[in-house]
Amino acid sequence: MTFKKTKLFCPALFIFLCLVWLAVLPAKVAAQLTEEEKNTIAVVKRTQNSVVYVTNIKLVVDFFSWTEEKIPRGTGSGFIWDDQGHIITNYHVIEDGDIFSVTLPDQDQRQAKLVGKEPAKDIAVLKIEGNLKGLYPVKIGSSASLQVGQKVIAIGNPFGFDHTVTAGIVSALGRSMPGVGGVTIRDMIQTDASINPGNSGGPLLNSAGELIGMNTMIISPSGASSGIGFAIPVDTIKKIVPQIIKYGRVIRPGLGLTYLPDNYARRLGIEGVIIYEVPAGSEAYKKGMRGLTRGRFGRILIQDIIKEVDGKKVASFDDLYNLLENYKIGDTVTLTLERNGQKRKVQLTLVQSD
Repeated sequence: MTFKKTKLFCPALFIFLCLVWLAVLPAKVAAQLTEEEKNTIAVVKRTQNSVVYVTNIKLVVDFFSWTEEKIPRGTGSGFIWDDQGHIITNYHVIEDGDIFSVTLPDQDQRQAKLVGKEPAKDIAVLKIEGNLKGLYPVKIGSSASLQVGQKVIAIGNPFGFDHTVTAGIVSALGRSMPGVGGVTIRDMIQTDASINPGNSGGPLLNSAGELIGMNTMIISPSGASSGIGFAIPVDTIKKIVPQIIKYGRVIRPGLGLTYLPDNYARRLGIEGVIIYEVPAGSEAYKKGMRGLTRGRFGRILIQDIIKEVDGKKVASFDDLYNLLENYKIGDTVTLTLERNGQKRKVQLTLVQSD
C-alpha cells in the first residue's frame, strides 16, 4: 500500500514543483538584469507606442500611357508629438513625396497629410486622422543640459525592421552639419548609438525616456552605421514644430533684404553677405542701404556688404541666418556694413522673413 501511494504521489509532487519553478522563474530572470538593462527596457516599453514607420510615395505619370503610378521614394521613422495626431520626422524622409503612409505600432497603416516643413533644419510635420487610441505622444525633454558621456537610446526602423532599439552615449555636442540651401544645422548631438538608413526621424531618448533629439544622419563611407550618428536637438524641434503646426511654416525674423549667393562672394574674395536688393520704401532703403547697381558702362557694382550683426562676425549667409535665429520679429539689431572699403553701422528692426 505504501509503495502505491508513493507512486501516485510523485507525479503530483513533480507537477507542483514545476508550477512553483515556473512562477519563480520570471523573478529570477528579472533579478539577473542589471539596473542599466532594466532602465533601457522600461524606456522602450514606455516609448514603443510613440514611434511610427513613414513611407514616402511619389506620383509619376507614364509618358506613353499617361497613367499615374505610385513609386516608393523612401522610408524612415517618426514619433507622435501630441494627442492631435501630429507626427514629427525629417524633411529628407518626406522630400519630393506626394503621398505619405504611416504604419502604427499595431501595424495599422494610415495615410498622412503634410502639415509643413522646415528644410533648413531637416524637420517636417505630418498628421494622421482617425482613432488615436493606443498612441502616446513622446515625453518631451531638453537638450540644453546634455553632457558628453550621457546614456542615450535610439528607436527607429532601420532597413525596414520596425521598432529596432540601439543604445549608446552622447559622443559630442555642438556639432554642425550641412543642411539645405547652404545653411548648416548647428548644435547637433553626436552619438555612437547605431543609426542606420531608416532610423531618420526616430527619437533619441535619455535614460528618463524623454526626447532629447531626432535621429537624422550618419557619417559612413559604406552608408551603414559606423558609430558616428547625429540628431537634431529637441530644443530646436520645440521652437520650430509649434510654428509649423500653427502656420504651416516657420515664421522667422529677417532684415527684409535679398542677398547674393555666397559662391559669388567667395569667387570675388569677399567675406560677408553681399546685399542684392533693398526694397524701395523699406526702413533699410530709408537709412541708405543699397544693393547691386550698374555703373556708367553697364558694369554691375557691389554696394553694401553685411560684415557684423550686433558685433558678431558675419562671413557668410549661413552665419547671418543662424545669428538672426536668436532674435524675434520686432527686435532691433545693429548691422556693420562695408561699402567701397568704408564701414558704418545701421540699426534695423527685424521683420517677418519670406
